[in-house]
Amino acid sequence: MADTIVCLDRATVRRDGAALLSDVSWTISAGQRWVVLGPNGAGKTTLLLVAAGRLFPTSGAVDLFGSRLGTVDMRELRYRVGLVSPALTETPPADERVLDAVLTAAWSVLGRGHEHYDDIDVARASELLRQFGCAPLSSRRFGTLSEGERKRVAIARALMTDPELLLLDEPASGLDLGAREALLRRLTRFAADPAAPAMVLVSHHVEEIPAGVTHALLLRAGRVVAAGPVEEALAAGPLSDCFGIPLEVTATAGRYTARLAPRPPRPRAVTPA
Repeated sequence: MADTIVCLDRATVRRDGAALLSDVSWTISAGQRWVVLGPNGAGKTTLLLVAAGRLFPTSGAVDLFGSRLGTVDMRELRYRVGLVSPALTETPPADERVLDAVLTAAWSVLGRGHEHYDDIDVARASELLRQFGCAPLSSRRFGTLSEGERKRVAIARALMTDPELLLLDEPASGLDLGAREALLRRLTRFAADPAAPAMVLVSHHVEEIPAGVTHALLLRAGRVVAAGPVEEALAAGPLSDCFGIPLEVTATAGRYTARLAPRPPRPRAVTPA
């Protein structure tokens, strides 16, 4: 289909004899906002790297923007994907100005050198920083930022090339409550923008899902437990199967919470009269 961005067909990834992903089929279409949930070791980051074209499956097929991985020069496609993940070890130099940390993404470099940037590039980098609440940080050095500030700048950098797909790997991990809610507020606004690219967000916790997410994929031990509209996939049954414990789930204004379901009361022994 013309609006299909990523299509995995029974994709499997094996490393050292272990299956990190097993027969995963998944389609991401334009305008969708996905969350990928699962316990530690479920294969979430591996799935994100496959969807980004950064990791090829051992078997199965992956189409990115209609092109089959392994049959096309990935340099022609990767600029169309914005990826923020701890799996990418490269970060802007500590002494880099925040504005330059975003601007240099236009040349796919880290650390400003002798590249030429047009005024339109500077304006776009400044607008992205404003969009994620980082405009006051523009002249700061990247190394002086807090963890929450760094993550918002990293998202702005990932959007600098105007990608058609934005992939975020646990963007709220390690943030305190205030920083987490500030980030989720920005991501909620981003998800509501019809001009924004399709988005996939990986998390361990339903509390870290911004309002506006449309679909969810639940992963356990490298296999898909459930995938579909968020109100169906984030029901108590699929989430309990995914995390291996009985859960009860509540949703309020597009935000979710999950907790251990209470045990049913034991039946009372009936004393004979």
